[in-house]
Amino acid sequence: MSRLAVVTTHPVQYYAPWFRHLAGVTGLDVRVFYLWDFGVTDRMDPTFGVRVTWDVPLLEGYLHEFVPNRSRQPGTGHFWGINNPDLQKRLASFDPDVVLCIGYNYATFVRLLAWRPVAPLILRGDSHRLVPQTGWKADLKRRAIAAVFRRFAALLYVGQANRDYYSDHEVSDDKLFFCPHAVDNARFTADLAGTATAAAEWRGELGIPVDRTVVLFAGKFETKKRPLDLLTAFRRAAVPNTALLFVGNGPLEADLRQLAAGHPDVYFAPFQNQSVMPRTYAAGDLLVLPSYGSGETWGLCVNEAMCLTRPVVVSSHVGCGQDLVKPGHTGLIFPAGDVGGLTNCLREALGDRDRLRAWGQAAAEHVSQYSYGTATAGLLDCLTALTSQRTRLNRTAGSAPHHVEVR
Repeated sequence: MSRLAVVTTHPVQYYAPWFRHLAGVTGLDVRVFYLWDFGVTDRMDPTFGVRVTWDVPLLEGYLHEFVPNRSRQPGTGHFWGINNPDLQKRLASFDPDVVLCIGYNYATFVRLLAWRPVAPLILRGDSHRLVPQTGWKADLKRRAIAAVFRRFAALLYVGQANRDYYSDHEVSDDKLFFCPHAVDNARFTADLAGTATAAAEWRGELGIPVDRTVVLFAGKFETKKRPLDLLTAFRRAAVPNTALLFVGNGPLEADLRQLAAGHPDVYFAPFQNQSVMPRTYAAGDLLVLPSYGSGETWGLCVNEAMCLTRPVVVSSHVGCGQDLVKPGHTGLIFPAGDVGGLTNCLREALGDRDRLRAWGQAAAEHVSQYSYGTATAGLLDCLTALTSQRTRLNRTAGSAPHHVEVR
């Protein structure tokens, strides 16, 4: 298989470097079909509450095109926000050997699945069932999703929780291929010494004393990420010579600032763009992601922090937990929503600085396995399997059609 079409909602800082990697090292003819232009045009991010244009290159090094989005309200926040009636025609013009779908739960993807596909479809998603769902509605939803998954020739799973999700929806093992979530590890590790210097200077600008061990929250101040839980746990833990740094913006910012008022060791910094994120993670000594609910499908900030030799504490609802967080080795995991459990984790993690640094070194070594190279190897294994399957089908049929129709 030589022509790979990738269909995804919009340019994302985590995927663009992988697409460059695919185009540069695999020999595949890769073309990415974007369904929305968020991230490369100046637009308001509804949850950050600020205008966002990513300041790292998202469209360089690989072929791509933007398919017109006919939605009245373009965006990933609702089903009809991604609505591109011309996609099938654009794909047919490229004539791919396989189509990789990044996600499936928008109008455009449903239309693609409903029509006769131009090539075999494969899916890369990151959903999980770390939050159990029961009852007849959940069972009906599970059956509907299982029917959708049967339309794909293969599925790429990003981690163990995602693999369990597919298995729970009746996907057989022979259709599953490991293609882990990754970030641009090389960018984050390119200049660790320079990054450390920049981080120390930034901490000084923020007024954080040099003797503080810094707990870092970096992301949107929104309900699913539970920053208020972290603030409450930090105050309860009361570990000497520690500070808590919130980096970002969002609807809970006013509540956070009100609760933090009068506490001398809680600091705030606004949204930081991608070019300074290495410095941002290096400014902390421990990253905490206390998310609650099914919305934290992975938590790529964990990958990024680990690249900077930072250990992590995550809740049991964070999708990457089973893969990246090895308790007592790269960080700790606490029951989602359990502020007391988070308090205990902070006391344990912050109680020994030497051990915390050792966890960080182990974290960096571990996350190096979650790379674009590993993800690419999984995708190529999948393509090889599909080629073998097509060969067997052609031999059985006694003919050689150009594509396999996914049924």
